[in-house]
Amino acid sequence: MDRMVGTVSRGVRAPIIREGDDLAKIVVDSVLKAAESEKFDLHDRDVVAVTEAVVARAQGNYATIDQIAEDVHQKFGDDTVGVIFPILSRNRFAICLKGIAKGCRKVVLMLSYPSDEVGNHLIDEELLEEKNVNPWSDVLTEAQYRNYFGYQKHYFTGVDYVEYYKDLIQKAGADVEIIFANNPKAILKYTTSILNCDIHTRLKTKRTLLNSGAKKVYSLDDILTESVNGGGYNDRYGLLGSNKATEDSVKLFPINCQDMVDRIHSMFMEKTGKKVEVMIYGDGAFKDPVGKIWELADPVVSPAYTDGLDGTPNEVKLKYLADNDFAQLSGEELQEAIKNYIHEKDEKAENLKGTMVTQGTTPRRITDLIGSLADLTSGSGDKGTPIVLVQGYFDNYTK
Repeated sequence: MDRMVGTVSRGVRAPIIREGDDLAKIVVDSVLKAAESEKFDLHDRDVVAVTEAVVARAQGNYATIDQIAEDVHQKFGDDTVGVIFPILSRNRFAICLKGIAKGCRKVVLMLSYPSDEVGNHLIDEELLEEKNVNPWSDVLTEAQYRNYFGYQKHYFTGVDYVEYYKDLIQKAGADVEIIFANNPKAILKYTTSILNCDIHTRLKTKRTLLNSGAKKVYSLDDILTESVNGGGYNDRYGLLGSNKATEDSVKLFPINCQDMVDRIHSMFMEKTGKKVEVMIYGDGAFKDPVGKIWELADPVVSPAYTDGLDGTPNEVKLKYLADNDFAQLSGEELQEAIKNYIHEKDEKAENLKGTMVTQGTTPRRITDLIGSLADLTSGSGDKGTPIVLVQGYFDNYTK
C-alpha cells in the first residue's frame, strides 16, 4: 500500500533542565525513549529541534539588571540616553529596561507608533486617521499622545505600556521623558547618545543615526557581549533574544550553539546509525491574524543547525503541473507524470527559482520554516516539550 502520511511533527517531553545538565545526552535519550514508547523509527534526514531556552538554561547564561546597568554606564557614562524603538513586552524587554535605566541618569524613551516592530500596538491604527496624525512625520510628546489617544491598553496583555515603561524607568532611579516617533533621527533633538533597541532593523537604524550626527550609538546586541562581573553574555547578540528570568534577571540567548548541535548529531549517529539533522530554534516567524503580532522577537529563528538544513526549498507546485503541463491527464497517468517530473527535477538538482512551476511555493529558509513548525508544536506554555522531532519534511510526492 502507498504511504499515506507526509510530514509529522512530534513534541518530545524532557526533564526540567537545570544549569550544568548534559543537554545533548538528555535530548538524545528523550527522543529515543519517545520512539520506543510510541513505536516509531528514526530515519536519515529526520530533524531534531531543541528550543533555545533549555540550551541557555543548561549553560546558565543569565545576567542581572546590575550587570546590564554597569555595561550601559560604561558605554554612556552620565549622558542622557535615548532608548529608541523597544518592543512592548514584559517578558522580552521590561527587565532589560530596568537594567538600562539603572545605568543612566536620564532616559528619553522613544516609542514607535501605532505599533512596535513586531506588531504590538500602542493604539488602534484607525485612530490615526480620526485624529489626523501622521505617524511618519509627527513627533509627539507624552502630553500630546495622551491628548490624542488617551490611555490605550494592549490587546492581549491589558497593559498600558507607556505608563508601565515610564514607571519602570523612574523606579530604577532615572529621570524619564517619553516621545513617539518612527524616524530615528527624531531622537537627535533630545540627545546624541542613543541605544537603539529594534531587532531586525537595528543595523539600518544605527547607520542612519551615525550618518545624521549622533555621537554614541549602541544597539541591544552591543550590550553584554562580554561577561560583566561573572554574569552571562552573548558575544554575537548581546541582549537580543533575552527573556525575563526573575524580576531582576534575564536569560540570554544561548552561546556556542554549533558545538551543541554537532554533538547531538554525532550521538544520534553513534546510537542509531542515522544521519539526524539538528537545530536550535527560538521564535518562529509567523503573524497572528487577530492581534497582528509577529512572533519573531529573537534576532534569528535558528542560531545553529547542521549542514543538511542549510538553504531554501526547491519545490514545484503540484496543482500548477496538474492544471497546466499535464492538464490532459488524470488518474494514475497523471500521478506518474508528476512523479517523473519531480524525479527529473531532483536528479538534475536544478534551481527552479523564478520559474512558473514554483509560483506559490515558500521561498523561506529551511531553518525558518522548520523552526516555525517547531515553535508552534512546542508552544510557549506548559506542554513540557522543549524538543521537537520532525519526520518526513524532506519527502515529496514521489516518496
